[in-house]
Amino acid sequence: MTDISIVIPAKNEAENIEALLDGIDAAMAGHDYEVIVVDDASDDGMAAVLAARQAPHLRVLRHDRSGGQSAAVHSGVRAARGAICCTLDGDGQNPPGELPKLLAPLADPAVGLVAGQRVGRQDSWSKRYASKFANALRARVLHDHTRDTGCGLKGFRRDAFLELPYFDHMHRYLPALFTRDGWQVAHVDVSHRPRGGGHSHYNNLQRGLVGISDLMGVAWLIRRRKKARPTEVTR
Repeated sequence: MTDISIVIPAKNEAENIEALLDGIDAAMAGHDYEVIVVDDASDDGMAAVLAARQAPHLRVLRHDRSGGQSAAVHSGVRAARGAICCTLDGDGQNPPGELPKLLAPLADPAVGLVAGQRVGRQDSWSKRYASKFANALRARVLHDHTRDTGCGLKGFRRDAFLELPYFDHMHRYLPALFTRDGWQVAHVDVSHRPRGGGHSHYNNLQRGLVGISDLMGVAWLIRRRKKARPTEVTR
C-alpha cells in the first residue's frame, strides 16, 4: 500500500513539470510514494509531456474544465492511495527537496497539517506586499497562527482533509480549517525559488476580490463548528 501521495495541481506548466517531477523522485528516494498531477485543463502541451514520461508511480488526472487550485488539490486527494498527502505547486517555485520536512511532524497523531512557511520569497515586490497584507488580515480575523498560508508545500492526513468543507480557494485556509476540526497544525520553514518558465495565473486584484468573501465565509464556518463531542457509554 502506498504510504505517501504527492499531489501537484498544475495548469499550463509544460515548461516546469518535468524538472519538478525529477526533483520529487530525488527527494522521495527511499519512501513508498506516488505522484498525482492534476492537469487543470491545460492547453499548452503539458498533457503530452506527462503522457511521454515513463514513471510507474506517476498518475495523471485531467479536469474537463479549469476549476482552480483548490479543486485540483481536492481531486488529487480524493484519488490518492496514501494516508498522508503532500502538496506543492506545479510552477516549480516550491523546491521538492523540502518535502521530507513535511513528514516528520505527522508522526505525532495529534498533528493533522504541516504548513510550509516560505523564507526568502522569490516573487515581485507587489506580490510579496499583497501577500503580507492578506496574511496579516487573515491571521487577525481567524487567529490561525500561520504567517504564510499561500505556500503550496503542505502535508496532511488524507482522511482529515476530506472531512473539511470544500469551497474554491480553501487551500489558503487549511490551518484554520484543520484547527476548527480539532487538529494541531505544525509549521516548518521552507525555501522558495523563481518560476522557471510560464507565468502566474492570478494577479493581486483577483486574489484580493475573492479573498474578502472567502475570509468572511471561513470565519462563519469556525463560529458554526460542531462543539459537542460524543463519548460512548458502555452498559
